[in-house]
Amino acid sequence: MTEAVLSLQDAALSLNGNAGRVDILHGITLDVLRGETLGLIGPSGSGKSSLLMLMGGLEQASGGIITALGRDLTSMNEDALARFRRDHMGVVFQSFHLIPTMTALENVATPLELAGKRDAFDRAKAELEAVGLAHRADHYPAQMSGGEQQRVALARASAPRPDILLADEPTGNLDETNGAAIMDMLFGLRDRHGATLVLVTHSGDLARRCDRVIRLRDGQIAPEYQQDAAE
Repeated sequence: MTEAVLSLQDAALSLNGNAGRVDILHGITLDVLRGETLGLIGPSGSGKSSLLMLMGGLEQASGGIITALGRDLTSMNEDALARFRRDHMGVVFQSFHLIPTMTALENVATPLELAGKRDAFDRAKAELEAVGLAHRADHYPAQMSGGEQQRVALARASAPRPDILLADEPTGNLDETNGAAIMDMLFGLRDRHGATLVLVTHSGDLARRCDRVIRLRDGQIAPEYQQDAAE
């Protein structure tokens, strides 16, 4: 039986806003299997990105239990969560989140250096080459296009060879051509490192490439969540 690398049991997320407490997610029970590619879809405000943040320990669950690689994320403090992400997860956001004062090579090498990898820059160079940006290694984010910045972000996320790769609308800020290229690279990096991939997307093309698709509606998993992405 294939192992679950992410498991959520009755997970919930509530946040305090100006209008009071808002329930964003409730009753989320879900297993993500090793090597699986899972797409999270649904209308804006349905909780897709919030669910991804719970999976990555970037938001603290208000209820339930979330485990990753057998570790209980809900029992960890912020420092422990940061170390766990550093060692086991890669995260790609829609808005790139590159450090503007660092070159592409430095952006990719930084998480490897923080993890104490002696070959940080050699691995960073290899990842930039894998996404077709070896010639941009010494350029700063402001000197690159949006598509190039997202490729650097992909290289940075995959350089530590994470067990789990999380992507939040990775093609959302890109035109169709660049979006298609990022899709190919994202799945290529998954295949190279054997990572489990969970991605939030509005793109039907991207969802159809996933092994499984889950639809969120009003903070819950919709009844049709077990439909296959290819259907």
